[in-house]
Amino acid sequence: MGFGVFSLHLGHFYTLFFIVMVTKDKVEATNSSVSKRKNSYNFGKNFLGLNKCNACVGTSACKKFFKDEIRLQNWLIPHLQLPLPDLRSYEGNYSDDGESWRPVEISRLSTKRQHDLGDQRICINFTKRKSCSIEGILRRTERFKKWMTAKRLTPDLVQGLPVQFLRCPSQRLLDRIIRRYSEVIDAGSVYMTHLTDKDRMRLLYTLSINIYPIVLQIFPRAEGWPFSKYLGSCGRLFVSTSTQKLNSFNISGPDMAADLAYQLLEIVHQLNANDLNYFFYFTSIDGTTFGIFNDGRLFIRDTSKMGIIDKLQQKLIYEKNNEETDVFSCLSSDCPPTLSSCANITEKQNVILLCKDLLPYLTAEKFPNSTQEKIDKLLKDCSKKIINNLEGHKFINELMAILRPWRTCDARFAYRYPDCKYIWDDVGNGG
Repeated sequence: MGFGVFSLHLGHFYTLFFIVMVTKDKVEATNSSVSKRKNSYNFGKNFLGLNKCNACVGTSACKKFFKDEIRLQNWLIPHLQLPLPDLRSYEGNYSDDGESWRPVEISRLSTKRQHDLGDQRICINFTKRKSCSIEGILRRTERFKKWMTAKRLTPDLVQGLPVQFLRCPSQRLLDRIIRRYSEVIDAGSVYMTHLTDKDRMRLLYTLSINIYPIVLQIFPRAEGWPFSKYLGSCGRLFVSTSTQKLNSFNISGPDMAADLAYQLLEIVHQLNANDLNYFFYFTSIDGTTFGIFNDGRLFIRDTSKMGIIDKLQQKLIYEKNNEETDVFSCLSSDCPPTLSSCANITEKQNVILLCKDLLPYLTAEKFPNSTQEKIDKLLKDCSKKIINNLEGHKFINELMAILRPWRTCDARFAYRYPDCKYIWDDVGNGG
């Protein structure tokens, strides 16, 4: 073999060697970058709140967090760190196979800062130190001791808790909570015999701060309730289907305004009249109370100012005197909690709140003059003319009749499209 041929082969060898080394360096750099990204987005025990369990929501979604099957939306942006502790919720992604992803909301019962301040307040009050075992303190309380020996969740066990939803609980509602509590393996019974002491602590802790994840479990979206879907929890975080706040949604055009306002009225009607004979009421509402799914469907995203009344229970039972409060009444708020009395709440309250605080925002200057004048007059007279539940129903029906012709049938309203093509209503536009 001549020298020229040998030099040619040697040149090929060095070229190949150079390519291999460059490729190796790139792979190592990529692995290092991925490692740094994962380190910067590591869902540690402190961020998740697992270091506080069993004074937490649960652990049903922890495996998905640790396998990166639940992650923040900006996970792959290396310069971003974990979100600020003042946030109540974060945009995220959820996967069942690691390949296909869908948007979710990762939420806290309250902000991490509020959680930390509440924990610190408890420790100072009970141990004179800034840090302590929150679970250890809660376990020694009289309320938890009663929970440990109780075979069934009864109204006296939730008396004094600071959430409006449990202000006037019926036995039927409490049985529904135990029967559908999905953070335990063996659900389905109204008795608490299948709940371990850690299960009881987690349930009590959740009920004491924010009942929203429990509402998602006991009134699931799959059964037609206007809430998002519960996907599990890890520590003090829980995961639900993705949402967009109503006040951040771009409402352009009369068809969009009419559709959202119409859905609001449908939801209020469902809260007043449903097959289970529960009446859901709001103490106040704003643009963050409701949210919108990516298919355009409206739902309730905040139940903190929402209560429930069992229509099958006599109202006299709701009258309570000198409700006792304890440490569970103050886990995330000052004591004692200020809650509305349920005895005098009627169905007209939801309608009046809607036409005062939300419907004007949705419908203002969205329609031609003649239609706009009708809507504005209805909303202006709403609180004056609705003096009973019957007038409330009449208002809903009248406003829905005005809005119905403006609801167009196209792909923007995916939650009812293309079914709306085949539905003929009074105005004949399929809406």
